[in-house]
Amino acid sequence: MIRGIPSTMNDDYQLNMTRIIQHAAKIYPKREIASRTMAGMFRYNYAKAYERICAIANALEDLGIKAGDVVGIMGFNTHRFYESYFSVPGLGAALLELNMRLPPADLSYVAEHSGAKALFVDDLLLPMAEMLAQQHEFEFFVVMSDRKVETKLDPVYSYEELVERSKKEREWEEIDEKSTATICYTSGTTGKPKGVYYSHRSIYLHAWGGVANLKIGTEDCVMQIVPMFHANGWGGHIGGTMVGAKLVFPGFFTLQNADLLVNLIIEEGVTATNAAPVILIPMLEYLRKIEPKPNLEGLRIGSGASEPPVAMMKGFAEFGVEIIHAYGATETSPLVTLNFVKPGLELSEEEYWELKRYQGLPVLGVEVKVVDANGNELPWDGKSMGELWIKGLWIAKEYYDDERTKDSFVDGWWKSGDVAVITPEGYVKVVDRVKDVIKSGGEWISSVDLENYLMAHPAVYEACVIAVEHPKWQERPIAIIVLKPDYRDKVTKEEIREFLMQRFAKWQLPDDIIFVNEIPKTSVGKFDKKLLRERYRKYLIEKVK
Repeated sequence: MIRGIPSTMNDDYQLNMTRIIQHAAKIYPKREIASRTMAGMFRYNYAKAYERICAIANALEDLGIKAGDVVGIMGFNTHRFYESYFSVPGLGAALLELNMRLPPADLSYVAEHSGAKALFVDDLLLPMAEMLAQQHEFEFFVVMSDRKVETKLDPVYSYEELVERSKKEREWEEIDEKSTATICYTSGTTGKPKGVYYSHRSIYLHAWGGVANLKIGTEDCVMQIVPMFHANGWGGHIGGTMVGAKLVFPGFFTLQNADLLVNLIIEEGVTATNAAPVILIPMLEYLRKIEPKPNLEGLRIGSGASEPPVAMMKGFAEFGVEIIHAYGATETSPLVTLNFVKPGLELSEEEYWELKRYQGLPVLGVEVKVVDANGNELPWDGKSMGELWIKGLWIAKEYYDDERTKDSFVDGWWKSGDVAVITPEGYVKVVDRVKDVIKSGGEWISSVDLENYLMAHPAVYEACVIAVEHPKWQERPIAIIVLKPDYRDKVTKEEIREFLMQRFAKWQLPDDIIFVNEIPKTSVGKFDKKLLRERYRKYLIEKVK
């Protein structure tokens, strides 16, 4: 490292979470925050939020929480979860985002491995918290609710009572920006979950990069759809706070509540949000049923977790909504790439929509490369496929206290496990997961490309393509499809195959198409391909017999 003349700048000024909410409260005190709770819409502003954050931080300090402690939280997207992003890290403690969709054994492992000292829990999740408390010893519990509840947890405190009785102002101590602010564990699809510990600095820079690249400003209204326990909720609520945008928290919802999310977007005037295709697809289906047709011109939706189907993006465009394909992971905070068309690119309409499928361009602060099996970097030619490696300002360099670090990190690079190409223009295109790519007779078949094109069929609601064993070709693809209700029993396998033949060579086509009522999902809403591969592993072999 070369060192030049020392600067005259205050380079020791710490980037920490407290400064974000202090700025919002001072500069945008009256900007609204709307939170949907079981009691209805709770409306307040940044000034009031800051008072409550100070109160909870003071209460936690009185209860013995100090710098270096870990406080778990298990809840839905409400104002209380939002406040906890600032109150807990403001003490120098770390907020552990517990994924309620994990199996009990994994939740117990995460609590134990992180050394969680206390637990915040939404009242609807008390049974889960009571089960977890039998496996891990917490010093105390805080119930987030608008009502009095009965629970076996002990000792237990009411979040609202702590706010009520505690001082609403606070002199915050300076926190080293490299201290952990929040913690998220990977979903553990292979082995136990792995801990990613985000620093104040990384969260600050990641959120700033997010609002800059998504062009979010004070005039925007940001809704938090992504679960706030999943990689810091992708940072939308933090970035929104930075610029003083209106915030909307939808509270408890499921995949069956797409109408709730769409209605909130319309009623609250939402202009920016993030979500995975698994929730965007039912939202689009609901939008199509609304009369009169709503005009959502200006709404930008960052879409991640899996490649957004072109048909879905075109569908949203009919309502004036832009779907912006983003790519990342728990280990990357998660922002790595965003898809936008660079000035100077001359594209036909077909080429434009094809480009929209790409994961996009790396954002400033992040570096990417594709490497071969020996770790050699491959050219950015749009053809050379290799594993995507990533490093940067908000990219993990290791897992917390985990020997698996050596398998996933090399010289500051995180090995993503995704097979990708990078075009000469710098666009990243993920072809498949290393573990999901189909190796048939020495050729690679992309399950992602097959799934995306299947989703363009008007009858297809969801499509998942997996590799299964084959007696001759080692592996072959099969497609598992959920049809839209109006098309069930009306579409044949032959029709689907003919549709695929418009785009793919015969040897790339699935050997069979299986219609199901539901495709199982992982804890973060992705298709559970591990479960499906195990379920259908011998499917073609048995079929041949």
